[in-house]
Amino acid sequence: MCWNKIAAGAVLALLASACGTSHAATDFKIVTAPEKDTYYAIGADLAKYVAPAADINLDVVATSGSAANVRALRSDPGVRLAVMQADVYKAFADRAAAGNAEAASLIKPLRVILPLYATEAHYIVRADSELNYLHEIKNARINGGLVGSGAALITHTLYRLMFSAAMPDANASFLSNEEALVKLITDKSVDVVVVASGQPAPLIANMKPEAQKFIKLLKFDPNHPSSKLVQGVYSPATILASSYPNLLTSDFTSVSVGSFLVTYDFSQKEIVDHMGKFARSLCQNFATLQAEGHPKWREVDLSLPNLGPGWSYYAPTAREIRACASSAAKLPAKGNKKCSAEEKILGLCS
Repeated sequence: MCWNKIAAGAVLALLASACGTSHAATDFKIVTAPEKDTYYAIGADLAKYVAPAADINLDVVATSGSAANVRALRSDPGVRLAVMQADVYKAFADRAAAGNAEAASLIKPLRVILPLYATEAHYIVRADSELNYLHEIKNARINGGLVGSGAALITHTLYRLMFSAAMPDANASFLSNEEALVKLITDKSVDVVVVASGQPAPLIANMKPEAQKFIKLLKFDPNHPSSKLVQGVYSPATILASSYPNLLTSDFTSVSVGSFLVTYDFSQKEIVDHMGKFARSLCQNFATLQAEGHPKWREVDLSLPNLGPGWSYYAPTAREIRACASSAAKLPAKGNKKCSAEEKILGLCS
């Protein structure tokens, strides 16, 4: 009898010890964009719906944008994830190919976790502006956003491609979107404000109906000769009236560029292990991201398609996503059969 009590006590003690054991979460940072940008919302969704199950405290860091994110991922302590545009990678790659050693060192270890969605460029002008199309902005005073932002790169790259010349320095500004919009409307020292953000871009979506009296969005004509020069780097994209019901009454065409969730080719065991857990949680919670996260998650899938030249996947996360997605595809549809209590306990059905 005493032995049974001793054994039972030992078992209870072990159970109590096991229940009290927890894995300390590790601190990761994800660099995104300004807080009113879609990239920041994407980072916040990952921190809320994905990171906890991976034992990660994910700090969402606001930045000026994609170009700054590449540098932060390389040098800032704790930064393990970043969101960036495809054209930013191409810009670094072009300079690396031209012999820029710093550009080469920045992008060589860059790895993709997941292709995300198209980032649309919103070209905003005054409501009474004579400008109506992107191919009409030559010689306009244009604000492309903060230095280091994806919007700034889109602004200057698209201008150079369309007009076969760099934007004149006197016509370029690098203010925040909010500052530039104030100047657009008040002292009129800016003619065009470029907001590059997956729709609905929070800054624009939160505008009141009265904004129609002050601003409008420029259209992109894919058939215009100068417009054809940008395609291949940028793609036509439909801006939906439903994204901005306070401003738009119909859909129209603008331009977009692909975006990616990226990391570096980390090899430290602790980082590799947590990145694997993160990828597994991303897959397992993907339906929640699409249902409860930013609407842009609905444009993302887990198929991990072939990447363009120079890009490659981060092996530890790609392995987890492919295994998880494959397992999910093999599971029977819910409701096909009744689960036993044992199957539920084992996680074989729900």
